[in-house]
Parts: sequence; C-alpha cells; structure tokens
Amino acid sequence: QVQLVESGGGLVQAGGSLRLSCAASGRTVSNYDMGWFRQAPGKEREFVAGITWNGGRTYYTDSVKGRFTIDRDNAKNTVYLQMNSLKPEDTAVYYCAAAPTAPGPYSSRYSLAIWYDYWGQGTQVTVSS
Repeated sequence: QVQLVESGGGLVQAGGSLRLSCAASGRTVSNYDMGWFRQAPGKEREFVAGITWNGGRTYYTDSVKGRFTIDRDNAKNTVYLQMNSLKPEDTAVYYCAAAPTAPGPYSSRYSLAIWYDYWGQGTQVTVSS
C-alpha cells in the first residue's frame, strides 16, 4: 500500500508561481511512474504531467507545456510540480498519482487515469485574475 499526500497549493495572482509536493509513504515509489492530475469545479479530472520512474522522461498536457515542470527526488520519495505563469484556468484541485506496474511503456499510457493505482487527497490551487 502506498499513501500519497500533496501539499503546496494556495491562492496566487495570475502570473504567479506555486510548487506542489507529493510525499509518498508506505512503500518506496522509486520504481513507480508518477503523474499529476487536476479537477476544476464542474469538470472531469484531467491529466497534467507525468514522469517515468527514473525521471528520464516527462510528459505534459498541451495547456501547461512551457509553464509547468514535473520532477522527482527518489531519495526523498517525493514528486514535485513546479507551476509558473499561472492562469485563472489553472484553478483546480491537483492530485498526485502513482502507477507501480503496467504492461508496455509508460509512454503509451501516461495520460490515462486507469493506469494509476494510488491517489492522494488533492491540494487546492486557486489563481485569481
């Protein structure tokens, strides 16, 4: 069993930055692919960013490319999402997720929530205009 706890959310003005953290416990996630998803009010949960177990590859949804950066520190069992140039449309609850095992490469499934077995409770990000 893996527990994931997000932190770092808050209220910022448009153009500002936040750095989200996802701390894992219960088991090491050093060999897990990791992802960030978000859910805005009245909308479905959507993929934001993903990273392979060794940090060698990263993936982003088009709307955040060039603004958000996902990285990880396996020694600390932690995954991060650096969010710059925030926009009001980034307002959402952000969730960390872990994918321990799946057939095929992560490149074929990184944006699909079905592949992630463990989820945090989320952290609120609000961007004012």
